[in-house]
Amino acid sequence: MRTSVLDQLPLVAQIAGHDHMAELAAMSQLLDRHPRAAELVLADLVAGGIDPGKGRGGLCGEQVLRAAIVKQLNHYSYEQLAFHVADSMSYRAFCRIGLDPDKLPSASTLQDNIKKIRPETMEAINRMLVAEAQEQGVEDGQKVRTDCTVMESNIHEPSDSSLLWDCVRVLARLVHRAQEFVSTQFCDHTRRAKRRHIGINNAKAMAARVPLYRDLIRVTEKTVGYAKRAVEALRTTYPAEALEVAELAQLDQELRGYLQLAERVLDQTRRRVLQGESVPATDKVVSIFEPHTDIIVKDRRETLYGHKLCLTAGASGLVLDCVVEAGNPADATLAVKMIKRQADIFGRPPRQATFDGGFASKSNLADLKGLGVQDVAFSKSRWLTLTDMVKNSWVYRQLKHFRAGIESIISFLKRCFGWDRCTWRSLESFKAYTWTSVVAANLLVLARHTLR
Repeated sequence: MRTSVLDQLPLVAQIAGHDHMAELAAMSQLLDRHPRAAELVLADLVAGGIDPGKGRGGLCGEQVLRAAIVKQLNHYSYEQLAFHVADSMSYRAFCRIGLDPDKLPSASTLQDNIKKIRPETMEAINRMLVAEAQEQGVEDGQKVRTDCTVMESNIHEPSDSSLLWDCVRVLARLVHRAQEFVSTQFCDHTRRAKRRHIGINNAKAMAARVPLYRDLIRVTEKTVGYAKRAVEALRTTYPAEALEVAELAQLDQELRGYLQLAERVLDQTRRRVLQGESVPATDKVVSIFEPHTDIIVKDRRETLYGHKLCLTAGASGLVLDCVVEAGNPADATLAVKMIKRQADIFGRPPRQATFDGGFASKSNLADLKGLGVQDVAFSKSRWLTLTDMVKNSWVYRQLKHFRAGIESIISFLKRCFGWDRCTWRSLESFKAYTWTSVVAANLLVLARHTLR
């Protein structure tokens, strides 16, 4: 049986006696004032037509939400989270998990539940916290700052040879699994592919790499052929209703998904290595495990693999809004969108807004002024006159200095809340990870404002 909150709290230890314990207590009180947050999490846990009133009792929505916050608050792995929830009386009390040692959640249970929380749910919870900050007078949304950063996906440095090697070993593993259900021809070329991959990495000149690449491509094509025959054998041997069985359905889905990615990797390798073509970043696959990953070239000096995040913060230090962007859009295309989202959150646009120089343009200035923003400051004017942006030079200096504070907020999120690298798989989970970190950070910041 699933519930949003527990009808009767279990026997738990009290949070007291330390600064961090006081912060946890304040965070717990903030969450208690918003029972709707636990209801939203419960809806995600029982999604798919599951009746929450039936079945074995599991973690309630409130417990899952609080465990997710503790995880991001300390940048724990699931194994570490399970240990600290079991070991720490303070975290157990915060998560509303009782003293019964037989009812402590395992790492797999925590992972299964936390991964079900949708990014839209965490975004809605963050808006509740922003509204709470507005009611307490901590944040009024009148003065905002916007900037972009990059969070990396959990992938290795991509290269054509490593991607081909990944395709061969993964498809070979899946075909081996398929042979448990059907009889299909297969010759395992993983050792040969690995040797070619290592040889390419150790070759000192491109002339020495090309023959190795040709053989690695040939091996990959053979493995793709075996995988296609395995899919056909599954479809021929088992009727459609049999393929709906969980294990067979997952195997069929994985084979088809990785086959599509392998075809794309082969195509881009032929174009780049054999034909000398420059493949556009939008056409490239940089990981077959995280195919949603974008190529982000930052300031023409370093290349990152992940997603661009655009965030807006207020004077209180709270992250008021965040968007996981698709691709690598120019900063100048994001300014108006982020301010419109602020108007949606607060019911009116901010009075003052400040941006990095990359957001500056005459059209952005005109559009932002048209939305009702009185003072708009870009850290680099880019042919914009100061009087067009703000009232006077003093206001411009104040806003320029205010904008610099968002760099510390981004650093805070990267150092303490895992914004340096997302360890969750899939684009949906990437967004959920991003928002869970934002909620955990905002809860802590709001709790510290409360304790002042």
